[in-house]
Amino acid sequence: MPVFSNTEKMYEVLGELFNALLDDTTAREKFLESDIIIKFDIHDPAGQIWISNEDGGKVICGSTQLKPTIEMTLSGDSCHKFWLQELTMPVALAKGLIKAKGPMPKVIKLLPLLKPAYAAYPEIAKKHGLI
Repeated sequence: MPVFSNTEKMYEVLGELFNALLDDTTAREKFLESDIIIKFDIHDPAGQIWISNEDGGKVICGSTQLKPTIEMTLSGDSCHKFWLQELTMPVALAKGLIKAKGPMPKVIKLLPLLKPAYAAYPEIAKKHGLI
């Protein structure tokens, strides 16, 4: 059974995570400087989560008409393991667990900004009964 019981639960948990990331002043500033829009196309359960540079940075759960700069395709379970640091980006990409489209140098440049999300996710996952 997938870690996220349904799309709404996934949006609740990951929406909280990405909003926490944008609440981090340093991460938000670096993200806005990068001038990108990230789309997470998630399956099992199916859904889309966007991190947009519009309006000072915002998280959108569900479909939108935005054009992504970077598109990450992965399962809900791979996403969960990634944020728990049980799955690294290089391994996930090599095994096809995460598929990335877009300018990879921009993706790589943003990886250090994920530290606040790595720090926040275990507590968020625990709060929602996922670990």
